[in-house]
Amino acid sequence: MDDLNSNVSANGFGTSAVGTTAGLNPNAVFGLGQCYRDLSPVDCKLCFAECLRAAAAAAARCAPAAAEGRALYTGCYLRYSTRLFWNLNSTAGSGSSRHNDVVWILLGSSLGAFVIVFIVVFLAWKKKIFRNKKRSKSFIDIYGDGVPVRIAQSSLNFKYEELRKATNYFDPANKLGQGSYGAVFKAILLDGKQVAVKRLFLNTREWVDQFFNEVELISQVRHKNLVKLLGCSVNGPESLLVYEYYFNKSLDLFLFDASRSRNLTWNLRVDIIQGIAEGLSYLHEESETRIIHRDIKASNILLDDKFKPKITDFGLARAFGEDRTHLTTGVAGTLGYMAPEYLAHGHLTEKADVYSYGILVLELVTGQRCSGSIGSHGGHFLLTKVWNHYKNKAVEMIADRSIYEDTIRDEVMHVVQIGLSCTQANAGDRPTMTKVVELLRSHRHDVEIILSDPPFLDVEAFEDIKQGEQSRLLSARSAHSVSGSSRSYLSGR
Repeated sequence: MDDLNSNVSANGFGTSAVGTTAGLNPNAVFGLGQCYRDLSPVDCKLCFAECLRAAAAAAARCAPAAAEGRALYTGCYLRYSTRLFWNLNSTAGSGSSRHNDVVWILLGSSLGAFVIVFIVVFLAWKKKIFRNKKRSKSFIDIYGDGVPVRIAQSSLNFKYEELRKATNYFDPANKLGQGSYGAVFKAILLDGKQVAVKRLFLNTREWVDQFFNEVELISQVRHKNLVKLLGCSVNGPESLLVYEYYFNKSLDLFLFDASRSRNLTWNLRVDIIQGIAEGLSYLHEESETRIIHRDIKASNILLDDKFKPKITDFGLARAFGEDRTHLTTGVAGTLGYMAPEYLAHGHLTEKADVYSYGILVLELVTGQRCSGSIGSHGGHFLLTKVWNHYKNKAVEMIADRSIYEDTIRDEVMHVVQIGLSCTQANAGDRPTMTKVVELLRSHRHDVEIILSDPPFLDVEAFEDIKQGEQSRLLSARSAHSVSGSSRSYLSGR
């Protein structure tokens, strides 16, 4: 009873087990005491001792003959028994019980809220995936029965998921560059081989045609200066092209970077100029199908570990038969590299590639981009600037100063002449690429090159949103604004 008194006095509620271990000793006695609920803890503490003694005296008259007894007195209640009659989990008292209830309520509410939020997010995610799948059509979805069986079922066809994992799920850190209609990523296949994967979002029939065009054309050609197509994927939500990977990536990353351009020595630049010419000569005259690339530029020239050039990105290329002299098409390509007759009239021949090549040659010689600001002020345009220095025989003002030496003066002049001959205003005055290869292999004193003024175009500039590079369009009044009034004659001595 003393033990019970001290517990109730302290807490307003108490339990006590008298004797040895409860439940095992047959002589054990269990007691429970409690103040009325309307008594404050202070009143309970002050009066419970007296209430308990009165209740205990009344209960004592029953014990020990009775196995159980109860006593009720003003302000308190007492019960004893030889068996355990309360729940052991609840002996911590009503305050502890209320605390546990609150904890469980909060825990249950939090868990319920989490489950609801999870379900809502999951359903939103599934809806988004479904919507994307509905929007993203595969090559086969768009092209239908037009997909060549030999592509879909041949060794050219890679599994989409395999290529996605090989690029580390198209990690931006693996991005090599941006093509005319797709981004290119470095990938490592399961056998450890490094490849380049071009990722294409084909949500229009026109883009699918470009994909199909690139696969068809490049799978037919084999040349040391053309990029090699290893395969493609046509079954996923986006179509992929797989090419050989080239260690030094694209030419523009070296040529237009002041810290890296020194790596391109004069001899390396000449080799690159020669290699590109040989690749284009093959496309124009030596392959079974005559092919016009339509987008020759520095970023579409890849370099292997020995800086050997490889022409890439055949998405805009066009093939035509031997019986046709030209094609009339919508204008496509990179402005600044496009020939004037193609810009003005959509008149496409191999000479459009020759013009683009000539611009690229001048970029390789000068180390400068062709896409600077231009207009009627000729000094701001690469072609105009080179032509003016050439007429003044100021070779040292043309060549990239980081590599120029007086010992290569004649070689630079010879290459500049070839570049300018490729950019003549009249397409008929431009040499074929086979002739360009021949000129590059010759000595400058062995040939006579007659040059007219390059085309001075009155153009309107606009920002190409997709590529983020400066682009040019021919204005209506400039279609015939080509100056060819003067000629320059260079011949052997």
